[in-house]
Amino acid sequence: MDLKLHGHVSVVTGASRGLGEAVVRALVAEGARVLAAARSVDALGALADELGDAVAPLPCDLRDRHATTRLVDEAVGRFGTLDSVVNNAGIAPASSFVDQPDEVFDEVLAVNLGAPAALARRAASHWIDTGRAGSVINIASTSGLKGKPLLAAYSASKGGMLRLTESLAGEWARHGIRVNAIAPGAFETDAQAAVLGDPETLAARLRKIPVRRMGRPDEIGPLVCYLASEASAFVTGACFVIDGGEVSKL
Repeated sequence: MDLKLHGHVSVVTGASRGLGEAVVRALVAEGARVLAAARSVDALGALADELGDAVAPLPCDLRDRHATTRLVDEAVGRFGTLDSVVNNAGIAPASSFVDQPDEVFDEVLAVNLGAPAALARRAASHWIDTGRAGSVINIASTSGLKGKPLLAAYSASKGGMLRLTESLAGEWARHGIRVNAIAPGAFETDAQAAVLGDPETLAARLRKIPVRRMGRPDEIGPLVCYLASEASAFVTGACFVIDGGEVSKL
């Protein structure tokens, strides 16, 4: 299926590894050009070297609100336009909530919810000012659907992202701006390194997933490409769960 993404320009945050890297690869494979943002300079550079001119790497710390909103202007400046934003970057420090310092909770909400909101708002302002349609794709989590012990801040931030998605979808639809979310479950990324490295822990984790495996990073890319494309022109305010059936049985 040709999603007609040739000439499409996207901003992807958290682009240097895991799901973000997989999203960049999928978009480029479909013909899009990507402003790839992350904190890891070396990893971004390696990705850009591999994928060529279709990827423009830009180091960015999402705790810096100005740097975050600047991604829109950088994409337009480098590629001449902007068609979609993929809010993928996030942090998930695990700890007892009673013992978690206030500054950790604040940082998680700033990175996982505040930064995506600011980037989406800046992109929407650009699209409204220029009369263009656009797509915002928020990478949430199944932890935003069902709160997880020891991940209170993360769960709260991803739950907030889902409600933000719904609110902005209703607010911006008349401008041709679509806002959707994806809620991944357990995927084979660095975030699951401790689980993947311990056979007993991994076996216990997989027993909770009906398909009895974790997701592969490349399995999220096609869904992002669909939501970025005009093939999903009637889709907004939706949350697509991709978790091997785990949430459905809870």
